[in-house]
Amino acid sequence: MEAVDFLPYLGWIIGGAFVLGAAGIVTSFQTTRMKIKNGYPLEGMWGQSLKPGSDAQNAQRVTLLTQENAELRAELGSLKDRMANVERIVTDGGYHLGAEIDALRDSVRDRALSNLKDKGEA
Repeated sequence: MEAVDFLPYLGWIIGGAFVLGAAGIVTSFQTTRMKIKNGYPLEGMWGQSLKPGSDAQNAQRVTLLTQENAELRAELGSLKDRMANVERIVTDGGYHLGAEIDALRDSVRDRALSNLKDKGEA
């Protein structure tokens, strides 16, 4: 194909480029508008904050996050203690002993039933 073949489509190509550029600009404006509306900080070209929050607001936020962190650590410690108790119960020798006793009861019962069947009493 030669350059002359593209001449009839030159208007469409330029128009498409214009529409694509305009759509990008409108999208950028819309994104910035949504950030402002919902309280997100704006960022500059290299990611620096253009509208940093106030120091009092940041200090309050840090305080709240620190308190929440302490509460979650306490809850995690409690859960670790509970889990250790459950592991101790399950791995305890008495637990295995109880399971062996139940198995012996079942086998004794089965032998008693088979003896009764042999005698014709069951």
